[in-house]
Amino acid sequence: MELGKKIRQLRFKANLTQEQLADKIGVAAQSVSKWENDVAMPDITTLPLIAETFGVSIDDLFDLTTEQRFNRIENRLDVEEDLPQDVFWDYEEFLKGQLSSEENRKRALDLITYLYWHKMNACGHKVSRYAKEAIRLSPGEKGCQWMLGQAERHAVWDWNVSNHTNAIDFYRELTEENPDLVSPYYYLLDNLLADHRAEEAEKYLDRMSQLKDANPVLVEVYRAHIALARFDEKEADRIIESLLEKNPEDFACLFEAAQYYAKKCDYDKAIDYYEKAYEKQPRKPRFQDELMGIADIYQIRGDYRNAVKTYDRIIDLLKNEWGLTEEIELKDAISKKNDLTAKIR
Repeated sequence: MELGKKIRQLRFKANLTQEQLADKIGVAAQSVSKWENDVAMPDITTLPLIAETFGVSIDDLFDLTTEQRFNRIENRLDVEEDLPQDVFWDYEEFLKGQLSSEENRKRALDLITYLYWHKMNACGHKVSRYAKEAIRLSPGEKGCQWMLGQAERHAVWDWNVSNHTNAIDFYRELTEENPDLVSPYYYLLDNLLADHRAEEAEKYLDRMSQLKDANPVLVEVYRAHIALARFDEKEADRIIESLLEKNPEDFACLFEAAQYYAKKCDYDKAIDYYEKAYEKQPRKPRFQDELMGIADIYQIRGDYRNAVKTYDRIIDLLKNEWGLTEEIELKDAISKKNDLTAKIR
């Protein structure tokens, strides 16, 4: 339905004259007449007032299809750091309503998860900002330490809090339900290795390695990390070095070698392999993972100038290869660069 006809329909339903609607939103009655007869369109700044008057969302004014509403929600989550509360509630209500649709359930589940994650992330930034201020005022008190740690995913000393048992149980069930699918094995292995559960990790790696879609490079990389989980650094190094000898130009091998050496705090090797992997990325636009790793290493070393230079490369990548202009990812990179710049003495 065209916007003018939609306004007329809503006005009749609300039992309002054109003059009464015009008074409520602060325009001339002739403007309402022009809208309803498709002679003119409401100014974009008037749309929220029209929607508020009729008790509908702006999207409802345009009678968007379900797919169009899905797309608009996703696009807005991509570019806004924090949604107004009324918009969040509107999106939540719409997405929950789509969960009962067999056709739309998967997309609705994806987006409602994104919506809640987006809200959680926005609140996490606020927790971080205010908690740090409180902690600086009373650094000897523990009041906000836990909440800051949760918001920024800090390391936790207590094993009963830091272990990944719930994640392991979930992904183990997923591998049992989907025995021929590779990706659940990766997540299961990651969490097992984070808890140094090497024997179990080896068992599931052996299963995964038999699948037709298993990546042989990643199989060997996991074998190296299982050796590390057993504190056998010599064997882990041997596996990675052998992989590099056999696959000196392979992107996945170079990237995983960089990850391996970064985790071992062998930062010179890590930077070298991150750079090589970045050059060998098989696709355009390229991902920023390698540059992020390099920037983190420079930050760890207190080399803020080179960290800032690396963020310049990240920003250039996001703008010129990905075409980003106002997305959250770009804003975060610029914010991080500014924070690092402030640390340069």
